[in-house]
Amino acid sequence: MPSVVVVRLDSTGDVLLAGPAVRAVAAGADRVVLLAGPRGLPAARLLPGVDTVLTWQCPWVDPEPGPVLRQDVLRAADAIRAQRADQAVILTSYHQDPLPTALLLRLAGVPHITAAPEDYPGSLLDVRHRLPAGGLHEVERMLSVAQAAGFPPPADRRLRLRSPLPPVSGLPGGRYVVVHPGASVPARAPLPGHASGFVAALARDGWHVLVTGSPAERALTAAVAGEHGTDLGGQTSLAQLASVIAGAAAVVTGNTGPAHLAAAVGTPVVSLFAPTVPLERWRPWLVPAVVLGDQDAPCAGSRARQCPVPGHPCLAGITAAQVTEAVRALAGVAAVEAAGMAAG
Repeated sequence: MPSVVVVRLDSTGDVLLAGPAVRAVAAGADRVVLLAGPRGLPAARLLPGVDTVLTWQCPWVDPEPGPVLRQDVLRAADAIRAQRADQAVILTSYHQDPLPTALLLRLAGVPHITAAPEDYPGSLLDVRHRLPAGGLHEVERMLSVAQAAGFPPPADRRLRLRSPLPPVSGLPGGRYVVVHPGASVPARAPLPGHASGFVAALARDGWHVLVTGSPAERALTAAVAGEHGTDLGGQTSLAQLASVIAGAAAVVTGNTGPAHLAAAVGTPVVSLFAPTVPLERWRPWLVPAVVLGDQDAPCAGSRARQCPVPGHPCLAGITAAQVTEAVRALAGVAAVEAAGMAAG
């Protein structure tokens, strides 16, 4: 069986959504090397089916790119060459061009490359996959590319993580809700004042609320948790965050990595979805979810990183009552599913 390099060079959520395609490749490969960017590296290490992870900050993918330096590109090509891969599968979002990455892989000596570009690839690709018309969810898009490379989709297309996940001490004994107020793209996050209102309302509804975030978001999580929630900002690795989320009745978060982390551990999601990117491509995948937010707001389809509309109207109209109602509904669904599994 072949040794295959799978490429997904962007953020945590993007890498998590690549999981089913990675498992498809792993089922037909002797070895899978995942080339990831530094933002997606922790997620890459959690994916089943990955044997080796390489990391490179790609200047044509990273949202805060450095300059394109000859020695840096050649160093990345040499690292890939050392893996002696038989083929490569380039996974990209609908707005990304895989051809510069294909050139890197050719410089690395990879003999067979599959991707789905919009433009003519010349000799950069061996398989130019043409995607079906219409919007595909990111998971479906990546599975389609893997299938074009000769790796059929797995029977289980859900997101998955390696197990066991690390334990996290100090979690509440009863059922709890996670609120994750931040996002790597600020336009996709609720306003802090609204998020703190969600926490207070959920606490009044009887939930223990854990507020999570990265080390850079400690001030945000402290403000959002206030006196009603427990602040876990900066206290968990990505794997530990997955453990926290796995024990939650639901997660309240924007369109960001923890929404896909929740899907990977089977936890329902209240998705505070800003329409800067299409809902049909990025909604929580194969997990119970309630989507809140104005999908027809003026920012729709803009791919903006900072909200371009005063007042952040796509998410500012979400009420605390809507959030608590959504959590109640999803917690009820999860309880019914858990009871069914126990009975079975």
